Amino acid sequence: MQTVYQTQINQLGPSVSDFLGEKMFILFGANAPSELADYCLLIDVNEINGEIEKGDILVLGNQQYTITSVGEVVKKNLGSLGHITLKFNGSETAELPGTIHLEERDIQMPQAGTTLQILKK
Repeated sequence: MQTVYQTQINQLGPSVSDFLGEKMFILFGANAPSELADYCLLIDVNEINGEIEKGDILVLGNQQYTITSVGEVVKKNLGSLGHITLKFNGSETAELPGTIHLEERDIQMPQAGTTLQILKK
């Protein structure tokens, strides 16, 4: 499988767990505004190699999730700010332009140092 994107979670904001019940994570690069950083998984901002599309696989640590829809500004925001939302609700339509929707499954709190990848299926 081709790697479209890869980064590492460097830090977890103290309020990230507030969104576990909603099955979502917010990603942001190290330049996250302080009022948002508490709710984010802070990542390295890296280059994206190709398109992120429905059917691709998101790997978070040792868990794999199928992407069900991709908002129209995901690639731009992820590549420039590291800022997107991951929602594990199985939606076939992106609710917001900066959101990747993934298959509906239970999610675990990642740790600092966890790798996040997006792979072509």
